Amino acid sequence: MLVAATMIPHALTRQENFTMPDESEVETEKLREAVHEELEREGGSFLKTIALTTAILAVVAAVAALESGSTVNEALFIRSDASRLQAEASDKWAFYQAKGIKAAVQEASRTSWLSIGKEPPSEYGEKVRRYTEEQAGLQREAQDLERRRDERIEESEHLLHRHHRFAASVVLLQIGIALGAVAALSRQKLIWWASLISGVIGAGLLAVTWLRG
Repeated sequence: MLVAATMIPHALTRQENFTMPDESEVETEKLREAVHEELEREGGSFLKTIALTTAILAVVAAVAALESGSTVNEALFIRSDASRLQAEASDKWAFYQAKGIKAAVQEASRTSWLSIGKEPPSEYGEKVRRYTEEQAGLQREAQDLERRRDERIEESEHLLHRHHRFAASVVLLQIGIALGAVAALSRQKLIWWASLISGVIGAGLLAVTWLRG
């Protein structure tokens, strides 16, 4: 009985030490978890905002890149058509010169007949008139082709200017996306604002270029 009585206080002491943790340790742990959850909540909200704005900038950049590519392709096609018109105009001018040479030959033959005091055959004069008329028609066709060539070149230049503006818009939007990634890694709102500014300027340039046509 004495042994049992002696062991009871020790057992109670061990049970009390086991069931009564340090209250300061519990409060500190709860505070740490609360702070951690708050930081996670704020950081997660900021990252979600960055992800949303970056996704929007990526969509707008894709549209700008599509417009840039299609515009430069159209400009190159029109420039190729202008080269074709130039080649046709050169051919017309070559025919024009050939008709002029033929007319000159016929006129020289007619003059030879006149120099010896004889009446030249009527076919010389007829050929001279025909070649002269054909020359006038070829000249009009060549000038019309050159006018169309100039219009196509001007149109292609306009499209190339639009392409450059679209390309600049893509660059600004890509800068905005890159800054958004940096802001997500560094959790710096200032960088995120710079990302937004670059993206808004790029989107504005895209809209202005699109509306002006």
